[in-house]
Amino acid sequence: MSDAKACDWTGQSCKPCEGGVDPLKPRQAEQRLEQLPGWQRNDATIAKQFEFKDHHHAMAFVNAVAWISHAENHHPEMVVGYNTVNVSYTTHAIGGLSDNDFICAAKVDALLP
Repeated sequence: MSDAKACDWTGQSCKPCEGGVDPLKPRQAEQRLEQLPGWQRNDATIAKQFEFKDHHHAMAFVNAVAWISHAENHHPEMVVGYNTVNVSYTTHAIGGLSDNDFICAAKVDALLP
């Protein structure tokens, strides 16, 4: 993907990744991250904390993220609190970030207004 700024991540689907490809270089990841407000990169992961008014809304969000995970066959790590959900993505098969992580992050963001 040559022009990450022009990319509509929510309109894309994850591609199977069984390894054998290089993870994104730090600059490539940073360029993609510019399109995802609130997401932070930490080496091989991107992560964001979401806050809700109560536990019920946090759990509804977790279930919606699980649906995206199933549809894309790309699964995040999630840590659930009373009214917070921390979501992080990495592509384990390559030991770093891939476009799949950014596609899923954008779809998670699209769940909320």
